[in-house]
Amino acid sequence: MRTPGSMSPPSSLRAFRSAAAPSPAAAAAMASSLPPRCTSVSLPALPSVLLGLLLLLLPAAGLCSQGDKEPVYRDCVKQCVRTNCTGARLRGFQSVQPQYMALTGWTCRDDCRYQCMWTTVGLYQAEGYQVPQFHGKWPFARFLCFEEPASALASLLNGLACLLMLLRYRSTVPRQSPMYHTINAFSLVSLNAWFWSTIFHTRDTYLTEKMDYFCATAVILYSIYLCCVRTLGLRRPGVSSMVGVLLILAFTSHVSYLTFVSFDYGYNMAANTTIGMVNLLWWLCWCWQNRRTLPYWWKCGLVVLLLHGLALLELLDFPPLLWVLDAHAVWHLSTVPVHFLFYSFLIDDSLYLLNTEKMGVKVE
Repeated sequence: MRTPGSMSPPSSLRAFRSAAAPSPAAAAAMASSLPPRCTSVSLPALPSVLLGLLLLLLPAAGLCSQGDKEPVYRDCVKQCVRTNCTGARLRGFQSVQPQYMALTGWTCRDDCRYQCMWTTVGLYQAEGYQVPQFHGKWPFARFLCFEEPASALASLLNGLACLLMLLRYRSTVPRQSPMYHTINAFSLVSLNAWFWSTIFHTRDTYLTEKMDYFCATAVILYSIYLCCVRTLGLRRPGVSSMVGVLLILAFTSHVSYLTFVSFDYGYNMAANTTIGMVNLLWWLCWCWQNRRTLPYWWKCGLVVLLLHGLALLELLDFPPLLWVLDAHAVWHLSTVPVHFLFYSFLIDDSLYLLNTEKMGVKVE
């Protein structure tokens, strides 16, 4: 793996960059106006309202960034592809490429982009400019086949925490509890989202990006359904059924628009933010109403506030430390402990509902 610290740009590229460089003032402005990182919105339950509103004020990320607009980068990629990705050179590349790289879809062109990315980063640093982003992302040091090792690990840890607590929930709560099947279904939807988040941060492709976004939206919508069932559906099953149908229609429309009309990052964030705001207020109102009767109500309130507060870490966007750890990875790592508190609430509440049902007490 080629590391940025040990790289020295070729003299020909250095000369080309120098000839193509703007004036010092223009270059400084260019380097300080980097586009935002194209982030995954995977959440264990809710998105951050404040984060969403702030991100909506920023330019859409993902298609083009300062680094991949650079003539040096584009010329380097073209030259690399022309030299190494055809004929005997391509066969030579494929013969020495590790199997795990081939299986995860890394191509000769991808490798050229990766190498030229570090060449451009080296030129920026040598000239005293800020580290640029490429294709909506910071430059990350690839580990094996993992494009974003820290974020992939964090997503995996979130998935494992969710799985561990789901197994604990199933071993603790009898199937007769009114919320048992709804919570199990929510857990499976969450596990699916963390699986695709791990895959996306391992290998960013058209498919993995869409699956990451869509599965995250499914979790957010299902969290609304979970809230509805717990607060209204136990006494009025028809209400939760109608809400469930509406949420399915909303999810279908959302995915269809992003797939067949336009994959609009701003719209996607606005939709998730709106749902998150509803979910936040709904849960907090329920917690406030039941603070005197349910001794564990604070767990739910704290989980909701933590998820929104921790998501603000995304606003601390910075070039990855050691070319591995960025704000997005820190955010995902910070949500791992929240699963334990969240399922502790779900276990307490499910056992409470089971006991009140046996005693014939009205559920609030």
